[in-house]
Amino acid sequence: MEPSPATGGSETTRLVSPRDRGGAGGGLRLKSLFTEPSEPLPEEPKPVEMPFHHCHRDPLPQPGLTPERLQAQRQLCAACAVCCVFMAGEVVGGYLAHSLAIMTDAAHLLADVGSMIGSLFSLWLSTRPATRTMTFGWHRSETLGALASVVSLWMVTGILLYLAFIRLLHSDYHIEGGAMLLTASIAVCANLLMAFVLHQAGPPHSHGSRGAEYAPLEEGPGDPLPLGNTSVRAAFVHVLGDLLQSLGVLAASVLIYFKPQYKAADPISTFLFSICALGSTAPTLRDVLRVLMEGSPRSVGFEPVRDTLLSVPGVRATHELHLWSLTLTYHVASAHLAIDSTADPEAVLAEATSQLHSRFGFSSCTLQVEQYQPEMAQCLRCRDPPQA
Repeated sequence: MEPSPATGGSETTRLVSPRDRGGAGGGLRLKSLFTEPSEPLPEEPKPVEMPFHHCHRDPLPQPGLTPERLQAQRQLCAACAVCCVFMAGEVVGGYLAHSLAIMTDAAHLLADVGSMIGSLFSLWLSTRPATRTMTFGWHRSETLGALASVVSLWMVTGILLYLAFIRLLHSDYHIEGGAMLLTASIAVCANLLMAFVLHQAGPPHSHGSRGAEYAPLEEGPGDPLPLGNTSVRAAFVHVLGDLLQSLGVLAASVLIYFKPQYKAADPISTFLFSICALGSTAPTLRDVLRVLMEGSPRSVGFEPVRDTLLSVPGVRATHELHLWSLTLTYHVASAHLAIDSTADPEAVLAEATSQLHSRFGFSSCTLQVEQYQPEMAQCLRCRDPPQA
């Protein structure tokens, strides 16, 4: 090791072979161990988003809540605040009036508060990015939150139905008609206010796949696409059920106020309108079970998707076609495309993906292109599944 002359104020060291000390023989040298300050440091390449790719139709998702889910969060927070205030009022009013129907309505509001808090938690959870374990992210937590909301309402309603049945068997109770009438009137106003807050108008039509904001460009004969956030929709259904019950309680309170001898109207209204509240959860429960069971979206039919893929030039057959949803508005599709030997696989893949995105609004499409074989026509696994 020997020092070398400094250049530009920097110190360098070189490793010289013994043969190089006295002759011109070749040898390996370590010219410098320190980078010259005048030399620019190499910059690491930055990831650049491609303007278009066959499987990346949309820009990278931004961190945090989407505008649709941010609106849902605001709606749920406002409705939860209103619900807490009027629930406390109903508890006090029901206790003073000795009314089981009022307490029933308060218990339903308590169930609504719990479901809204669960929905807010699921909205926050759904913003977490996808990982190698949760490759689709946490979108389905929204559906699980709606399911928990429905189950909680069923549990509370079951308890209140039992108490109403006990009151019908035993008439040893007294009801204050005036306090019941005032509290029931306030409950109706509270449910109307919450229904107004949670009401969702359909978003405008879009021209492409934008996940939860998608609206179909070509309306087919099937059911319309369910619009809006699932958690807000479940909370809205709860409020509608509570509104029906509040109206029933108001009618019963008017009857008891003018005819105290008809105090049995209190448990009867609890019994009847609790059943109505249970029935109001059926549509939400049906949609939630459809999502959890990996069923095809209600707004997308199997045959239209298959026929669209077969209409792509070069496609001879399709198989392993699967349609499912992560949420009511996040649709996913996968399929195998058997093409002619003369067809361009890249062109077929691009056209098929574009058709699925533009016509049906799938948020994610996975297509496998393979050469068509005559044996596929006889293969049992390559046939379309039977009708449900």
